[in-house]
Amino acid sequence: METLATMRTVATQGTSASRPGPQGLHGPQGPHDPQGPRSPQGPRPSQPAPAIILPHGGYHKLLTYQKSDIIYQGTVLFTQRFLSRGDRTIDQMVQAARSGKQNIVEGSEASATSKETELKLTNVAKASLEELLEDYLDYLKAHGFEVWEKDSEKGLAARELGKTADSAAWDRMFREKPDETVANLQVSLRRQCTYLLARQIAQLEEDFKNHGGIRERMHAARTATRGANWEAALADWLAAAESADDLSQRVAEAIESARRIEWREKRKKGWA
Repeated sequence: METLATMRTVATQGTSASRPGPQGLHGPQGPHDPQGPRSPQGPRPSQPAPAIILPHGGYHKLLTYQKSDIIYQGTVLFTQRFLSRGDRTIDQMVQAARSGKQNIVEGSEASATSKETELKLTNVAKASLEELLEDYLDYLKAHGFEVWEKDSEKGLAARELGKTADSAAWDRMFREKPDETVANLQVSLRRQCTYLLARQIAQLEEDFKNHGGIRERMHAARTATRGANWEAALADWLAAAESADDLSQRVAEAIESARRIEWREKRKKGWA
């Protein structure tokens, strides 16, 4: 009669073929083998292996990317129109705006293999836009301009305007409006974008808790595949029974093997 020890070999090799073997349930050393039964870690219910590479990319659809791109393009125009050539603030502002946009892109692409990297880069994007906010506020204060409060009439109008993602409309405003208006519009846009980034980061944290990193997903996929192979091998081994008594004996052997493994694992983990 084919044994559980033989069945384990079949499962390990990823095939469901039944092969008879000379060894008994407990291996060559008999039922008192100190190494325990030579059988797998019990039948497991089969389930689809989880995906290793999660959906990723598609950053163009992110509202945070769309707003950060408008902020970047507008910042380039702002520095060209209102800052003097050679002013070191130009490079600082352009680089901060670019970092906000590019880190969203890189984070979205990195999410295929690392939610952790996506989370870090999205945080960098948010921090870069916080830095840019200070530059615009400094400009307004240094020139004696009004800073529009969020709940003021102008602030509310700017927030409403910020709902549009029409880059052509924004480009016209950035080219035609005076510096006080452009700077305040940028402040409003940046606040909206960082608010959305904060929500995006919270969602990424939740996704990381639920799905883990690529190592966890690879381990889960391997475990699911091994479980499916073992269950298939067990089913084939039971199906090879030549009589009702033979089938009952095979089931009894499988149960006894599982109990021995349970006892061994409990001792190993200090549960017994």
